[in-house]
Amino acid sequence: MTVVTTLPDRRLLLVHAHPDDESIGTGSTMAHYAAAGAHVTLVTCTLGEEGEIHVPELAGLAAAEADQLGGYRIAELAAACAELGVTDHRFLGGAGRYRDSGMMGLPTNGHPRAFWRADLDEAAGYLLEVIQEVRPQVVITYDDNGFYGHPDHIQAHRVAMRAVELAAREGLAPAKVYWTAMPQSVLEAGMTHFEEASDNPFAGISDATELPFCTPDKEIAARIDATDQHVAKEAAMRAHATQIPATSWLYSIAGNFGAEFMGVEYFTLAVGTKGPGGGPYGWESDLFAGLDVAAGPDRAPVSSAGHR
Repeated sequence: MTVVTTLPDRRLLLVHAHPDDESIGTGSTMAHYAAAGAHVTLVTCTLGEEGEIHVPELAGLAAAEADQLGGYRIAELAAACAELGVTDHRFLGGAGRYRDSGMMGLPTNGHPRAFWRADLDEAAGYLLEVIQEVRPQVVITYDDNGFYGHPDHIQAHRVAMRAVELAAREGLAPAKVYWTAMPQSVLEAGMTHFEEASDNPFAGISDATELPFCTPDKEIAARIDATDQHVAKEAAMRAHATQIPATSWLYSIAGNFGAEFMGVEYFTLAVGTKGPGGGPYGWESDLFAGLDVAAGPDRAPVSSAGHR
């Protein structure tokens, strides 16, 4: 029997490329809104089959070996979502519909199921089905360079933006679409802090603007302070053990900056009207700022059997 429930007034949809992207890039934001009672839906576009493996005893799962890493990462993602308090997670078109394309320029880009090769309207159609069901007011994905140029991140951006366009034709367009971003001032502070560190993630870079994800502070629209959720974000990252080793510089930064690094995330606004904010650039502190969510599209029923 299908159990039908009514979704909360505030609904947030995130579109990510691989398992672990959600935790690294938006984990605190997801945990923040889930804890506040918003409905958080995560759509992951691939299983991450081409990822590196940092657990030696699992090396046989690699794409060049048993090619079972994708299946293993489904469990890692489920554990990460549990740490973040996110109960609604789907794979785009179902688990395994699209394959991890690997880094740009590799032969894996040409795999018949590579997400990079996906038909845009077909993939966007799968995401449109989620939008029709959940009716999110806010969508989060990457910018047109996929934050750092990975083909699957770029494709996730294209698919998300196309699905939003298709939803608009049906009168179901989200009020806002945000792209993940990193302010120039934050990067510069990090570069200064790590200048003498042995695990300097900025080694060889002297100018923050050389980094593909560097965003001028004035272009940032929202700063989500979810420092109260930094422990959940770190736990979610540790759930992705095959991808993020315990010695990762990410944890080194967390050890130095703690809640500030793990708990604060930034976004640019690609679609919609910026709500009230603060500071020199009027950064929003809430992704739903300026929205009358009660006056939005009718809340949609969702079946428990529909989560996949």
